[in-house]
Amino acid sequence: MSKRNTTTRSGRAPDERVVVTGIGVTAPNGVGTEAYWAATLDGKSGLARITHFDPERYPTRVAGVVQEFDAAEYVPSRLIVQTDHWTHLGLAATAMALDDAGVDPAELPEYEMAVVTASSSGGNEFGQREIEKLWSKGPQYVGVYQSIAWFYAATTGQVSIRYGMRGPCGVICAEQAGGLDVAAQARRLLRREARLVVTGGTDASRSPYALVAQITSGMLSTRDDPVRAYLPFDVDACGHVPGEGGAMLIAEGESAARDRGAVPYGVIAGYGASFDPRPEPGRPPRANLARAIRLALDDARVRPDQVDVVFADAVGVPERDLAEAAAIGEVFGPRAVPVTAPKTMTGRLYGGGAALDLATALLAIRDGVIPPTVGVTSPAPGCDLDLVLGAARETPVRTALVLARGYGGFNSALVVTAP
Repeated sequence: MSKRNTTTRSGRAPDERVVVTGIGVTAPNGVGTEAYWAATLDGKSGLARITHFDPERYPTRVAGVVQEFDAAEYVPSRLIVQTDHWTHLGLAATAMALDDAGVDPAELPEYEMAVVTASSSGGNEFGQREIEKLWSKGPQYVGVYQSIAWFYAATTGQVSIRYGMRGPCGVICAEQAGGLDVAAQARRLLRREARLVVTGGTDASRSPYALVAQITSGMLSTRDDPVRAYLPFDVDACGHVPGEGGAMLIAEGESAARDRGAVPYGVIAGYGASFDPRPEPGRPPRANLARAIRLALDDARVRPDQVDVVFADAVGVPERDLAEAAAIGEVFGPRAVPVTAPKTMTGRLYGGGAALDLATALLAIRDGVIPPTVGVTSPAPGCDLDLVLGAARETPVRTALVLARGYGGFNSALVVTAP
C-alpha cells in the first residue's frame, strides 16, 4: 500500500495556513500604512478636484489622488523614467511591505520568492505622454520604454527584477476584483512551491485617456462636491469616483513566518469567485455575488454568524448597490453583520482597490476597530445593512470578509482571520 503524500515538492503541507506579515500602502488619504490607517479611522478623505490636468471639459472632475508622494524616495532614478506612476506606487508599497515584514530578499532563495499583482488600466499616463509625442513630433520622439511601461504586467516585472524574485510571477486582470484574486493565487503558490509572495496591486488611472475610458462604463459620478460625489448605499448615490494607489502585502506560510519570528496580521483563510453573465434583453440581470461569498466562507470553514465585518465593494451605482446589499442579506440576514466601505475616502482604485481593502481588514483585526463609511447619511430603501457610519466602531474583529466586483462581471470574496 502506498503512503499518501502529505507534503508538497518544497516540503510544506498543502493545507498550511498562509499569513500576511507585511503591509505597504500608498493611498489618497495617506502614504505609509500607519498614516493611511490613522486617516481612515479619523474619516479623513483624500477625494478632491482633479488638478494634474484641467478636468473642466470632462463630466467627472473629482478623484482620489495620492498626495505628497515622491517616487525618488522609493524608486531608483533610472527606473522612474522607465516606468509609469502606477508602478512607482507599487514599488514604493512593496518596499514598505518588505520593511514591515522584516524581510531581506537577498537572504532568501531567489526561486522561492514569487510576485503576483492585480492590474487594471496599466501605465496609461506614460502611454498618453508618448502618444502625444508621436502625433505632435513624430515617431522618432517616442521613448523606447513605451513598449513596457504601459504593460499591465509592468509592476510585477519591476518588483521581480528589483528584488531578485525569480519564482512564479504573474498578474491577474479582473478590474477591482483582481486584488482578492491575487491573494488567493499567493496562497496557492505558498502551498506548492514558494516561500514568500509579494502580492496586492496599485493603479493610477489619472490621465485624460484613462478617465475617458472609465467614463464609458456609465458608473462614474459627475458631482463636483468631493463630499457628495461618492455615496454608496445612499439615497443620493450617483456613481463612484476614480482613485489611484493601493497596497502590497507579504504573504508567507505560517511555519516560515513563525521560524523567523514574524508577527502576522492575519490569515488568508478562504476565497470564492463567481461571474455575472451579460444581461439578456428582457430579462433581469443575474447577480452571483452571494455564491462567491458562500464559497469563501465554506473554504474558510467559517459560519456567517462568525463574521465580524464585511468590507463592501460599494460601487455607488444604485442598482448595483441594491444587488450587493441583497447578496449580503441573503447570506447573513438583514442587518446581521457590520458593513463598511472605507473606499469612500479614497475612491475606487481598480487594480489597487481590493488589495487596499484587504490591508484595511487586516488592520481592523489587529486593532479591534472597524473604519467608517464617510459621506453616507441616508441609506437607500432596500439597502438593509448595518453600515458603520460617521465614526469608527471599536469592537473585537476576529474574522473579516472582503468583497470586490470587477467591471464585466467578476465577483470575488476573501475571508481573513486573526492569526
